[in-house]
This record gives sequence, C-alpha cells and structure tokens, in this order.
Amino acid sequence: MIHFVGAGCGAADLITVRGQRLLSEADVIIYAGSLVNPKLLDGKKEGCSVYNSAEMTLEEVLSVMYDAEKQGLTTIRLHTGDPCLYGAIREQMDALDAHGIAYDYTPGVSSFCGAAAALKMEYTLPGVSQSVVITRMAGRTPVPERESVRAFAAHKATMVLFLSTGLLEQTQEELIAGGYDPETPAAIVYKATWPDERTYVCTVSSLAHCAKENGVKKTALIIVGDTVAQSGYARSELYNPTFATEFRPAKE
Repeated sequence: MIHFVGAGCGAADLITVRGQRLLSEADVIIYAGSLVNPKLLDGKKEGCSVYNSAEMTLEEVLSVMYDAEKQGLTTIRLHTGDPCLYGAIREQMDALDAHGIAYDYTPGVSSFCGAAAALKMEYTLPGVSQSVVITRMAGRTPVPERESVRAFAAHKATMVLFLSTGLLEQTQEELIAGGYDPETPAAIVYKATWPDERTYVCTVSSLAHCAKENGVKKTALIIVGDTVAQSGYARSELYNPTFATEFRPAKE
C-alpha cells in the first residue's frame, strides 16, 4: 500500500494526526527533502528505509515504490503542504494505477493557510474580497495564457502566488498591467510556520524591492489584494443578531 501524505507547511506539529500515525507505521518513507521538515522523520519506526526525493527522478521514486510493493511493505510518499497544490502527484498515481497498486491520500495544511496564519489575516473579507486565486508565474513550467497572472489580476480578488519569488519584477509588472493598483497591499511570507518564518507587508509596486532588501529569494509566498490590509470590511451576516439561521432565530 502506498500512502500519499501532506506533511504540512513547515512546523512539524502541523501534520495531521492520521499522517503522523501513518508515518510511524511506515516501512519506507520517500519525502521531499528540500521542503519537508526533517523533524517529521524522528518518529519513524526502527528499520524504516528513508529516501530523499529531492535527489531523485520520478522513475527512481516509482522504482522504490514498486520494490516495496513486491516485498509487501507499506510506503509513505511525504509531500510538502498539501500535495494537491503543485505536488506532482497525479503522474505518480497514474503510474500506480497502471501497475494495479493501491494507494490513498491524506491531506495536509497548505502553505497558503500557513501564510495567512503568519499574517493573522482572513483571505475572504465581506465587502472586500470573497475569492482567492491560487496561481504562479510561468517559469520552466508554463502556465496557460488564460490563467496568466495578468488575466487573473483583472478580478482584483485576493491572489496567492506560489513558486514566483524569483520572478518578482515580472510579477509586479503583470499584476499592475492586469488591473491591480500599484499601491494595492501585498505581502511576502518566507517559510511560513518554520522557526525562521518572516513576513513583510508592502505594496504591489514594491514587491521586488522588498524581497531584495530583505534577502528573500525563494521559499516564500506572495499575497496580493486589499484583504492584506485587513480593514474596510463589512460585518459577517452569519453572526449578525438580525440574521436568522437554521440554528438561531433573528433578534429584533
């Protein structure tokens, strides 16, 4: 059996209870060593084989899985955050399907959630923004033109950019060209929930300067939108005493 497990976004205790249990029972662990907190491996059982996928190709990862299956062993494929976002898990699952190998998937805490926690912010403020766009700049992996940062910027919703810290000059140009005002609030969150986490609040037009000034070159998320300011929002109707719900009558 193969278990895909989201490790969480940094802090070792942000893995789920289920994920932690599966890790402690695993015979083989293949983990994304460049991004997963190595402290998560402290609870592995004696004799567990550990592989760092940062040093491996897809074919090498699959080979370890196939060999473990032949031996009747349990394998954990440990991905950073929640692997449904930029986790490259579909190609692994398709390969396992082709070989008739069973697997399941335990979600994790994504770094976009960790970044919000670091900033003590809510992405969806009534009257400010009710949508979150999760995307990335085109780099070595292309992005469909219809999903470009410039195209999404026209909505002026809250935007969270993964894998784009090294392209911030181009990123801010695309954001402004797409429709964000240059003075729109923005934030850079470096290594959300890790011990060396750092946060910087700036504007869209100063993203590149802010990152350069603070030595942030990678392993950071970019958050853009008026919600970064955490102000100017309307009260939630859900907890408004004049608003009736299934569980609570309205009060006059």
